[in-house]
Amino acid sequence: MYDVREPDGSHEPTEFPKSPKKAAASGWIGSVLEYYDFSIYAQAAALVFPTVFFPKGNATVALVASLATYAVGYLARPLGAAVLGNWGDRHGRKNVLVLCMIVMGCATFAVGLLPTYAQVGVWAPVLLVLLRIIQGFAVAGELGGASAMIVEHAPFGRRGYYASFPLQGTQAAAIIAAAVFLPLSAFLSKDDFQTWGWRIPFFLSAVVVAAGYIIRRRVDETPAFKQEAAQGTVVKAPIAQVFRENGKNVLRAICMALVNVVGTTVVVFGAAYATQKSYGVGLSTTLYLWIPIAANVVAIILIPYFGSLSDRIGRRPLMIWGALGAGVLSIPYLYAVGQKNEFLSIVLAVLAVGVFYQAWNATFASFFQELFPTRTRVTGFAISQNIGLTIVAFLPTIFAVVAPPGSSHVPLIIGGLCLALTVVGAVAAWSAPETHRIHLNDLGKPDAVPVPREEYERIRTAVSA
Repeated sequence: MYDVREPDGSHEPTEFPKSPKKAAASGWIGSVLEYYDFSIYAQAAALVFPTVFFPKGNATVALVASLATYAVGYLARPLGAAVLGNWGDRHGRKNVLVLCMIVMGCATFAVGLLPTYAQVGVWAPVLLVLLRIIQGFAVAGELGGASAMIVEHAPFGRRGYYASFPLQGTQAAAIIAAAVFLPLSAFLSKDDFQTWGWRIPFFLSAVVVAAGYIIRRRVDETPAFKQEAAQGTVVKAPIAQVFRENGKNVLRAICMALVNVVGTTVVVFGAAYATQKSYGVGLSTTLYLWIPIAANVVAIILIPYFGSLSDRIGRRPLMIWGALGAGVLSIPYLYAVGQKNEFLSIVLAVLAVGVFYQAWNATFASFFQELFPTRTRVTGFAISQNIGLTIVAFLPTIFAVVAPPGSSHVPLIIGGLCLALTVVGAVAAWSAPETHRIHLNDLGKPDAVPVPREEYERIRTAVSA
């Protein structure tokens, strides 16, 4: 893990060495551990919780309520973003990442201990919601802190490549989550799976607490934050300052974050549509667990490529075309699911989520970070990302209401809504300034001047050599 220093006269931090590979490795591992917890909840909310934590008798009500518990965790994310983003901008990126990991791991482990509705009645969903809120609060600071650490450690001209690694970690987490559920659903009887088998993935979160603490404590604080602290320019109220100085970019980032509807449509609502008896599609739970695995395997391969491509051609093209391509494909994907065409469902899921969405997903971490200056970077990223995600998180519940079991034209209704939101995200990306050729210390300034392309390519070549 080598250290690098920017040349004298650069608008990058030059007082402290950068450790881009170490930061990227830490961000990748931390994202895997953190988002494993979040992913297993999403799987369980669609596949198990409707029958475990809610009363029997009305399948639609149970499904809507279960998906709402998935979404309610996102209600805590704007609050978590404000608190943890503020902490990260005032006290450093390293400390907030350790805190996020420990809280998330403990809350997820506790979900596996919860009693069912049959055992304690209404207290079962109440406790489930409480733990979900704690999860949402904790995860709100994860990606903002991790990607800020990487962007601020990355050499100029390579920020997109290095910042893509935490996103590769989130996709790996989704694979691991599905892979843990897959053998349990395949080899256990339905009664055993719904009685105790679903709890095993949550108990495995004990690994998060131990591993997360060890890994994150060894990460070096970023040179940019050290420089701010040494110069006494760390702000006391990052939230107020980010809205005062970069309010338009906060709004843009919120709108761009709506593109996350693609993953939510395929993984969360798509799972319910495909497997819940009330919809009448009847794809097996085991088969449907293979869909996110296939899409995310492709995503893991492509994410570093897209991150590197954004360093060459810019962030905005990938943010725009990735969003639009994924949105368009959501309609035929849901149609294929409704037609019980297993092969076509997998192919379209891979194209929508594994290819087009990943062009957007691999780029947004660096792009969102680059819209804000160092002093408010974690806060700006965390607030905008998590407000957007909170809106997206309630969409599966809205989908189940506007296209409930028994309704016709589900693919057109839900796919059309998904496409409309990706158009909003694409327009927001088009309106944002391009950032890939702007030095770190100039990011977030309205008058920032990009480095001329030839000089930029010279620097990139020297860094890559």
